[in-house]
Amino acid sequence: MLLALDAGNSNITIGAFEGRRLASQWRLRTVHEQTADEWGILFRNLFAPAGLNIEAVDGIIISSVVPPIDTTLASMAQRYFHTEAMFITPRTNLGLTIRYDNPNEVGADRLVNGVAGFYKYGGPCVIVDLGTTINFDVISRDAEYLGGAIAVGIGIAIEALFSKTARLPLVDFRPPKDVVGRNTVASMQSGLYYGAIGMIDGILERIMETLGPETKAIATGGQAHLIVSGSRYLKVVDEHLTLEGLQMIWERNHPQ
Repeated sequence: MLLALDAGNSNITIGAFEGRRLASQWRLRTVHEQTADEWGILFRNLFAPAGLNIEAVDGIIISSVVPPIDTTLASMAQRYFHTEAMFITPRTNLGLTIRYDNPNEVGADRLVNGVAGFYKYGGPCVIVDLGTTINFDVISRDAEYLGGAIAVGIGIAIEALFSKTARLPLVDFRPPKDVVGRNTVASMQSGLYYGAIGMIDGILERIMETLGPETKAIATGGQAHLIVSGSRYLKVVDEHLTLEGLQMIWERNHPQ
């Protein structure tokens, strides 16, 4: 069994793979202060309710954009799973050629999404990952990671409206009933929702002008299913894209 971890700024998504099948997944908060023992006990407690045998874990692969917790996760893997965790870096055998000016600047999650997007859907493609930030990752038809764009995430926008104004409330992100809000909450939800869609579609339109009309756009991340319903270009939601990308990379680097 393979344990795949996608450690982001807000959450850690965990997937347990039996072969290529995603047997179970969980989402936890990213807690910088958590110790290796706390992570290990927490992971063990996830397996029993899912009916999984933790002793069957013989590999751990991690994409992390949170360097302060990397050492802790590596220690957890050694202590509780008796294995060396594989961390994604630009030097990992990904099956993609990285065309970024400085490959070391590319977030591991962006590389993993690029792998999954290309090998599941073909190129050229754009992966739109709606997390703490909104990442656009662009892969050519020749399996090249070309780069992309990084925009403010929806959660950050909501928090900024609340914290930087005197009278605006904290609101949920949801599709509004009407683009013309008739109260403060409805007006904020309209601005947040259609503002996010307008930004995403605007960036995708320009990327597609560069790569060509056959470019495929795939959404993943927390708010992906909400955005797709209003987007002109995003029609495919792949909830498990990052975890599947980690499994693909593990398989590429550990051939049977």
